[in-house]
Amino acid sequence: MFWVIQVVIGYFVYRDAKEREMNPALWFILVIIPMLGWLFLVMYIVVRESGRGGDGRSAAVILDERYAMGEISTEDYRRMKEELNK
Repeated sequence: MFWVIQVVIGYFVYRDAKEREMNPALWFILVIIPMLGWLFLVMYIVVRESGRGGDGRSAAVILDERYAMGEISTEDYRRMKEELNK
């Protein structure tokens, strides 16, 4: 039963990693390793959430899109871009 749960979790991690272009085969293998798989699952969740917007886009991409759609001024865009590059 334990192996079935590990493989099912590994499958979902594989699918998610593939969507996020995060080397799905590596994460699948790491997550299904007995005993250590749970540690790698937590690590995967932390890595996938760090530095990303809620939909997987980086802050720089979101800023560029907002500027292109006219939501923010040129002055605000430059200031925010400068902040991101620090």
